[in-house]
Amino acid sequence: MAGKLRRSGVDLMYDVVIKGGKIVGSPFGTIKGDIGIAGECIAAIGYDLKGKDVVDASGKLVLPGVVDAHVHMELPVSGTRSSDDFASGTKAAACGGVTTVIDFTVGDRDSTLPEDIESRLDEAKKSYIDYTLHAEIIGWHRSRSWEILKATQMGVTSFKFFTAYSSSGRRTDRGALFDAFETIGDLGALAIVHAEDEEIINHIVSLLDRSEIGDMSTLAKARPPLCEALAVSDVIYLAERANARVHIVHLSSALGLEAFKKGRSFYSKATAETCPQYLLLTKEVYEGVEGHLYSASPALRTSMDAQALWEGISNGDISLIATDHCPFTREQKSWKDSFLDLPYGLPGVETSLPLFFSEGVLKRGISLEVMVKLFAENPARIYSLFPRKGALQIGSDADITILDPNQEWTISSNNLHMNTDFSPYEGMTIKGKVCTTLSRGEVIYNNGLFKAREGRGKFLGRSL
Repeated sequence: MAGKLRRSGVDLMYDVVIKGGKIVGSPFGTIKGDIGIAGECIAAIGYDLKGKDVVDASGKLVLPGVVDAHVHMELPVSGTRSSDDFASGTKAAACGGVTTVIDFTVGDRDSTLPEDIESRLDEAKKSYIDYTLHAEIIGWHRSRSWEILKATQMGVTSFKFFTAYSSSGRRTDRGALFDAFETIGDLGALAIVHAEDEEIINHIVSLLDRSEIGDMSTLAKARPPLCEALAVSDVIYLAERANARVHIVHLSSALGLEAFKKGRSFYSKATAETCPQYLLLTKEVYEGVEGHLYSASPALRTSMDAQALWEGISNGDISLIATDHCPFTREQKSWKDSFLDLPYGLPGVETSLPLFFSEGVLKRGISLEVMVKLFAENPARIYSLFPRKGALQIGSDADITILDPNQEWTISSNNLHMNTDFSPYEGMTIKGKVCTTLSRGEVIYNNGLFKAREGRGKFLGRSL
């Protein structure tokens, strides 16, 4: 096509044509037109294209498939496992317009990163959509540097660290973190960090009495914005000294965002994400009868924090939206008289795009083009998947989401596909619903019908 919109000739017949939709994020900007698909890839963008199969997108938005760069399928945590496995979780993802997910290995001091990757890839074979992995690093020592190199050769180029959770062995202290960052920086790989200062958290928890531990609302007090801001500052400074690219996951507070912006002012290789729960929910939910169902880490914040994050999105400080999808059932989150004894995590992989369209685009005036960058282009770029993923370009995988901007619906766990009996947005009425999802040219979800074969998803090996 070389810079021109294609108008079909009589001899051109594509395998699939998406016809007459409002295409957002094409090389030509936002246009009304058709997309022609040949095999698994986008072959043309233009007008009057002809296809063996036609998907009518009239009156609808045609978007690059969502890249959810932060999910946790069948994750062992707090004596249980997150309730979505790679089959149910990726099915739900596809029904919400997600065509690529990035999950995590399950790190262990007694196993190597290559072993962790192989184990997780075996679990992920059930996936309906394409996937890749972050490698979780537990028990770092310089003698393990070879593991990071081997992981990159296996197609895993992003490495997850925690500055909290020493009780489960996941915390990496500053010295080891800096050492690991140097190895990652030398390779040109990416460090991703759960940033909360554990010394602050442990000090606060040590001062709590029995009644406070038995009060769900104490969670927000025990993991305050200060602990996020301190850790974000430390992490970016260490990354700058090590010359390592770094990404802050699930930024949740105004103070954390302020710390990130200060760090970004002197180190441009830092990026950050936030999640729908930090934009749309507040810590007041902890005070309800079912407040324990909202246990998450970082904790939910205030409406002022949410507003700061919305501004961070509008200003371009926040690069992407991810879900941190980690669902549990009501039974798994049954209240045991302590906020410390709950599994932390919320479901979200199926609802993130329509929620953002309704609350961000329609209610707050964020442009469709910015939404596409947050949900598709930017995560694909940051995680070395662009332009195969996150793009509506000739030669890109035909991962396409069609959203009806006028359909109003009410969120309920009963009308979702995630393997949980709870939605954090239960009863919320929004406008905008995913009606069709294509993965590599195949219509896998269409108007309420899921059509794909389990295990059709491919592992996406990434290169440096």
